[in-house]
Formats: sequence, structure tokens, C-alpha cells
Amino acid sequence: MLIPLIVACALFMENLDSSVVSTSLPEIARDLAVDPISLKLAFTSYLISIAVFTPISGWVADRFGSRTVFRLAIVVFVGGSILCGLSSTLEGFVAARIIQGAGGAMMVPVGRLVLLRSIVKSDYLRALSWLTVPGLIGPVLGPPVGGFITTYFQWRWIFWINVPISILGLVLVSIFITNYREENLRPLDTVGFMLSSVGLAGFVFGIAASGIGLLPHWLILTMIFGGFASLIGYVVHARKVEGPLIDLRLFEIDTFRISVFAGILFRIGVGAIPFLLPLLLQIGFGMTPFQSGMLTFSAAAGAMTMKFTAPRILKAFGFRSVLIFNTIITTTFMLMILTFTKETLPLVMFGILLVGGFFRSLQFTALNGLAYADLDQKRMSQGTSLTSVIQQISVALGVAVAAGALEWTRSQRADPTLVASDFLPAFAVLAVIGLMSIPLYTRLDRNAGAEVSGRHVEEEASAA
Repeated sequence: MLIPLIVACALFMENLDSSVVSTSLPEIARDLAVDPISLKLAFTSYLISIAVFTPISGWVADRFGSRTVFRLAIVVFVGGSILCGLSSTLEGFVAARIIQGAGGAMMVPVGRLVLLRSIVKSDYLRALSWLTVPGLIGPVLGPPVGGFITTYFQWRWIFWINVPISILGLVLVSIFITNYREENLRPLDTVGFMLSSVGLAGFVFGIAASGIGLLPHWLILTMIFGGFASLIGYVVHARKVEGPLIDLRLFEIDTFRISVFAGILFRIGVGAIPFLLPLLLQIGFGMTPFQSGMLTFSAAAGAMTMKFTAPRILKAFGFRSVLIFNTIITTTFMLMILTFTKETLPLVMFGILLVGGFFRSLQFTALNGLAYADLDQKRMSQGTSLTSVIQQISVALGVAVAAGALEWTRSQRADPTLVASDFLPAFAVLAVIGLMSIPLYTRLDRNAGAEVSGRHVEEEASAA
């Protein structure tokens, strides 16, 4: 099982790095001499880059060879990491994060493809279990590791530690992984890739860049409206071509459509928590990055615990009921963050964040399960690409909305310094957006996704 371990280590590096940055944002802002809110671009640029390059990763691997592309992904990712550590300006840091995201976008799906092509089917489940480890452990270790390095060393080392890991990964990939290629490769939807890339990057980055003075207003408006026009152009294009980059006909499936659109609202609502919480704890309450990281990792720990109980909950209550009531529970725990003050006991904060992370993970698991519930095997790949893109963009929009709320609240005062009370409207706005997903869940059939949840088997057994 050496190949699964190699792939899992690469994915662990990507998962760790995506979560380690959040704890260090206030210190990065001080070092770069920029407003902490402007570092929302560090989040959104990384997520946008992943969303743009993920849909073509499988095709590129089939065209040039999975080993070649996997090695290239590692090189691009570590190159972006080095540039992040060397950055001295906000613009340079954002550009480096875009490079990192491009490497990460290739690393995850191509790594999974390498794994599945390197083993026999009888080992699939055992091998795939390795790929769940980085996604579970990376977000748990990220905040405390990032906080420790930032507090006792320097924030730049959270990026530079990727260098030795990457070198080891490149050596092992070159020795042990075969360069698989696809002989009968379908043509790449180049027009679709260009339209979707310009549309996603322009629209979301334009929204994220507004209000911080980084770019002139005319350019921001051009990006937003030009990006929106490109997205419309992609919709028209995808309806005409035989093999579109992203198949929008998937939205004709009720469970997939509701999962995606409700998921957008929910992820906008909760996706900004990793951005807001470290800022609140460090700037609002005066904690060190390490103290902040030791608290915020609790949310990921709660999420990891939920992974083992979510199937039983969904089997007992079904997708519709879980999604409706868990949205309320999740929003309640997010709003409980508003009760935090400098005097709140860390143990109380830890408990609230732990339980909140537990229920957020249940919602993510339910949304993902519902999305694939009625997809056949032929459409599974397209469904995976589409949901991955939308998930990244939703979180990026959530960060942009949260940052916009922070900027507006601060603008109502003469003092531009962020204070704890500035975060209240941001969390409240996100909570309202998340709750807007409930009417969509009510449109689900009571037995929606029953084959996946296993609930219908239990009902049939009781009826017999």
C-alpha cells in the first residue's frame, strides 16, 4: 500500500496548507502592512484558482500522463508556497496563492486518479480509506500548527515547510508511480474552459477586491460584469456542444439541483468562519496566533467526529429532515459565537466550536450524499467536477460577503481599527444567508436519496 500512502501524503500537504493560513492572517497583515480585511483576497484567490483548474485536471492527466501531471502539480504547489513565504506585498502574496491553488487543483483529483489506476479493484476500499485521512487530520492540525509557527517562529515558515515534503514526494512519485495515459481521449472543451475561467475568476475576484482600494473602480466593475457575461456565455455554449466542460444538464435532476443551490447558500453562510474567527480572537480579543489556533481547531475536531456518525443519523431521519433541522442547529451554534467576549472561558469557546463543527460536518456530508444520490456512473465524474467548483466558489463568496460586512461596520466609526463588536453584523448576515436554504430543502421528497441513506431499507423491513 505504498502508492496510497504517497498520494495521501501529498493530499495531506494540500489540506494542511489550506487550513494553516487562516490562523496566521492577522500576523501576515501586520508584516505586509495591510488591512487584515484585505487578506480576504488570500482566501478567495486560492479558492478561485482551485475552482478554475479542477474541471480540466482529469483531461490533462489523461493527455500527458498521470505521473507527469501529479509531479507537475507538486512542483507548482511548492513553487507557490515558496513565493508565499517570500512575499513582501499583498499583490505578491495573492499572486502566489493563485499559483498554489492551481497546483492544489491538480493534486487532489489527479492523485485520486493515480491511486485508482495503480491498484486492483479488490483493494479500492482499503486504498481509498487512505485518502480520507488527509481531509480529516489536515484541518485539525492546521490551526494549531500555523498558530505555533507564527507565534514562536515566523509566519513565512508555514509555507516553507512544504519544500522538504514536496522533494520527498517527487522522488517517491518518480520511482513508484506509473505514467498512465488515456488512448481514446475526448476533445477538450477549450471554449468552455475559457468562458468558465474568465467568468468565475472575474466575477468572484471582482467582488472580493471591491472596497479595499487595491484596484481602480473601473477595473473592478469590468471584472464583475465581464465575468458575469462570460458565465452567461458559458451557459449558452454548454447547451449547444456535445461534450461540455461542465454539464449543466445535471441540474435537471431534482436532488442534485437542490443540493447544489441550497449548498451555495449554506456554504456562503458558514464558509467565512475560518476567515472571521481568527480575526475576532486575535484582533478583537488579543489572543496570540497559537492560542487562537488551539481554539479554532476544535471545529475541525468536531467535524472529524461527525464522519463516523453521519451515516446512522441520515439512515434514521432521511436527507430532508436532517437538512432542514440541522440548518437551524448549525446556525444557532454559529450565532453563539456572538456571545464570546474577552472574559469568556476558553473551555466554553472550545465546546461551542466543537459542537458547531460537528453539526456543520453533518450538513456537508448530507449535501454531498444528496448530490450524488440520483447520478448514474456515467455522470458521476461530471457531477464531482461541478460540485467541487461550486463549493470552492461558495466559500469564496462567503469570505467576500463577510469581509464586506466588516468593512461596512467599521466605516460607521471614525476609528478604522477593528474591534470585537465589528464582527457581530458579519456573523448575523452569514446566519441569515444560511437560513435561506431551508425553503429549498422543503421541496425535497420525504424519501429523497433513500437509496444512499439506507432509510427505505429500514422502512421496508418494518413494514414486512
